[in-house]
Amino acid sequence: FRHAESPAVQLLEVKNKIWRLGLTICEDLWVEEELQGQRLAGPDPIGELIPKSIDLLINLSASPFSNSKKTLRQNLSAKAVSRLGCPIVYLNQVGGNDELVFDGSSFVLDSKAKLVLQLPSCEEALTIWDPTDTIKHQQTAFTPPEEQLFQALVLGVRDYASKCGFNSSLIGLSGGIDSALVTIIATAALGPEKVNAIMMPSPWSTTSSVKDAIDLTKRLGISNQEIPIKSLMASFDSSLEKLLGKAPSGVTAENLQSRIRGTLLMALANQQGHLLLSTGNKSELAVGYCTLYGDMNGGLAVIGDLYKTCVFRLCTWLDSPDAESCRRRLGFSPTGELIGKSILQKPPSAELRPGQLDTDSLPDYSILDPILKALIEKRQIPEELVRAGMDESLVFRVQKLLRQAEFKRRQAPPLLKVSHQAFGSGWRVPIAAS
Repeated sequence: FRHAESPAVQLLEVKNKIWRLGLTICEDLWVEEELQGQRLAGPDPIGELIPKSIDLLINLSASPFSNSKKTLRQNLSAKAVSRLGCPIVYLNQVGGNDELVFDGSSFVLDSKAKLVLQLPSCEEALTIWDPTDTIKHQQTAFTPPEEQLFQALVLGVRDYASKCGFNSSLIGLSGGIDSALVTIIATAALGPEKVNAIMMPSPWSTTSSVKDAIDLTKRLGISNQEIPIKSLMASFDSSLEKLLGKAPSGVTAENLQSRIRGTLLMALANQQGHLLLSTGNKSELAVGYCTLYGDMNGGLAVIGDLYKTCVFRLCTWLDSPDAESCRRRLGFSPTGELIGKSILQKPPSAELRPGQLDTDSLPDYSILDPILKALIEKRQIPEELVRAGMDESLVFRVQKLLRQAEFKRRQAPPLLKVSHQAFGSGWRVPIAAS
């Protein structure tokens, strides 16, 4: 490097030619309100580089994964190219750090904003780009959004476990779709020999759910053990009956089952040094359809930023022919079922009482999730949703559930952020609000 006229411009001599390199850091590109929907406060570093007549723009980023972020980055870079009239090299960090997953996906756009080089998502990669070379550069194949999401979750689990010093994971496997997806993600991240599944059937667990859980462990090649909780439930009932005058019932009895399971899982995790992965989704966490010190127990909430409809969509893709190459790369069978039709087609249920369905307490997720997404990610108020045609009583009911569940979310394990707005460090609202 030779003398620079400003901190943002460096001069580099390559093959007897002086290259004027513009250097920007991450959010320096995020200055286009029409693309972002909002303008980050502060100066316009790209505008300041225009009179410098640079030959190449380099952007060094730590941009975490979220839905549609990959397209937005390229659109913002294309806008910078059009303003500066030079190529851009976009270099992004790779790896998981707590709730954030940095997916890499680095790329190069030429001076006409054409994508000439694309590195893979969620893995480290090294290549050389020669701006004087007119030969077409190698690009990675198009990655479906479902695969991008799955890769991000796998990377998040792998790095979280590694950086926190865990060599294995533990999952409470129920035979439902949420725990099935978390188990598959953990297996892809850590390997089947490091994933341990525990089934804890109660008198209300259906035979089909137990079978589905066992079949899944066989397909994945992971260990599984069973701890029936019927006798523990009876012991709790007997102890509390002396104080209550009757056996616990209703939500109290349902929560006891969940807390018995949560206690068993934490004991096994502590004794054997496993990372306990909780299996709740964003829809449940949003409306409080989860149990503190029960199914919320764990060191990491793997799908805590996935709405239930997203869980079904991702699992449907995993079992489709479109996912064959992804399954092969991750060491799964490229053909045949992974999740399984029985799990995919099963109506969602916590199975905490006979014949229980999620729709006994909540709207169908196809109705609930759009309301939640509008309230959480778009920050819309109920009145806006009602004016848009949504049922007024339902919207206000969901908003009330969302507000009342804040105390649970404050005590939830960290989750992997994959959306524009996740619960966790980026979500701060009061618990005691009128």
